[in-house]
Amino acid sequence: MVLAEHELLVSELILIEFRRALEKKIRAPADRIAFAEQLLRAQTLIPEVAALASPKVRDPADARVLTSAVAGGADILVTGDADLLTLAAGSSIPILSPRELWERLRGAS
Repeated sequence: MVLAEHELLVSELILIEFRRALEKKIRAPADRIAFAEQLLRAQTLIPEVAALASPKVRDPADARVLTSAVAGGADILVTGDADLLTLAAGSSIPILSPRELWERLRGAS
C-alpha cells in the first residue's frame, strides 16, 4: 500500500539497518535480502545528514535517522525501534510503528 499510494523515502543508513535486521533477526536468505534491498533502492533515496544536538537518544544512529527523515521532508517516520518510538510525542513529525501506519492507512481508505 505504501509503495502503491505514497512516496517511500529511504537513506543508506536505513538500508544498512534493513539488511542487518533481515540477516540477523529474520535470517532471510541472501537472495531474498538482495531482492528486497533492490526494491527499496528504487525508491526515493535521501542523503543522510549529521544528527542535530537533539533529540537525546541512546543510539547515535537513531538521531541520524530522525534528522534525515526531517531533512528529507518525510511526513511520517515509520520504525520498529523502541527508542525512536519513545520520541514520538516530542517529534516534529509523527513517528509510528508499522502497525500504527497500517491502521492509519486502513482508516484513511
